[in-house]
Amino acid sequence: MEQPIYTTRAHVFQIDPSTKKNWVPASKQAVTVSYFYDSTRNSYRIISVDGSKVIINSTITPNMTFTKTSQKFGQWADSRANTVFGLGFSSEQQLAKFADKFQEVKESAKLARDKSQEKAETLSNHSEESGRETPSTNQASSINGTDDEKIFHVGPEATVLKTENDRLKSAVELSNTNAKKWETELQTLRENNARLVDALQESSANVESWKKQLSTCKEESDTLREKIAELEAQCAEADQEKQKNAQLTVRVQELEAELNDKEQELDNLRKQAEIIPQLMAECESITTKMQAAESKNGELEGRIGGLQLDIDDSQQKQDHMKGELKKFMDVLDGKIDELHEFRQGLSRLGVDN
Repeated sequence: MEQPIYTTRAHVFQIDPSTKKNWVPASKQAVTVSYFYDSTRNSYRIISVDGSKVIINSTITPNMTFTKTSQKFGQWADSRANTVFGLGFSSEQQLAKFADKFQEVKESAKLARDKSQEKAETLSNHSEESGRETPSTNQASSINGTDDEKIFHVGPEATVLKTENDRLKSAVELSNTNAKKWETELQTLRENNARLVDALQESSANVESWKKQLSTCKEESDTLREKIAELEAQCAEADQEKQKNAQLTVRVQELEAELNDKEQELDNLRKQAEIIPQLMAECESITTKMQAAESKNGELEGRIGGLQLDIDDSQQKQDHMKGELKKFMDVLDGKIDELHEFRQGLSRLGVDN
């Protein structure tokens, strides 16, 4: 006739039976863990079921101790099951409530054990007193009555005493059995405590190792952060160089456009320069004509008055044409010099880039 008196949810673990150090999950997820009270036996149990599998069936005794190993984890040793159970809770409050309930149930189990011991002692004392009174009663009946009367008077009392003695023997045997069980549980608890002390020492050593590893990781993290800062600075410099290269590229494109314009102007000047030989040929032709005219000057002196105006006019045209040709040559020389300087500047800019 067990009834649940407290229920919560937690992740269930059991100590590894081979190493007695590592925890093995008994459930894949949080399951229901309940305290049950048996009114007929006056006992308490912790029971947890995952599906159809019973993963905790632990009877609480006064010798058990629930230990909080972290803010959300607690454990207790069960010598009868020869294992150590661990519970992981979702919050520190749930762990505190479960621990308080464990202490309360433990005190109740202790009170129940004390009452059973007092009851056994009372029965034992009553049996001793009955044993001391039996000889006088038998003696009185043997003196005062016949054998039939002895059987009639002594038989029921002997039966009662025998029943009480049997019951007391059973209680004594049960007490001895319980004492042996308690001794076994005590020995198991001592062994569990020793294993827990070893596990605690190993955990402390592991904590020191983890601290060293954490310190090493922090140093490596600081080094990596410094390297990241250096790389970011280098990336910033690279970005600046990229911006400069982009600006230089734009400048080169502008210069190339200007160079194309200059080349077009040069082509135009070349086309105009192609006309110069014709002009020179015309000038030579005119000079030849002038020489022929001069050679015929003697012959044409008679005409010189009439033709002098024509000669002067032609001379003026020739002078005007020579002046324009000189100006054109000067302009062409200047353009060629500018183009030459522009090409030299462009070559120096390409070398700098």
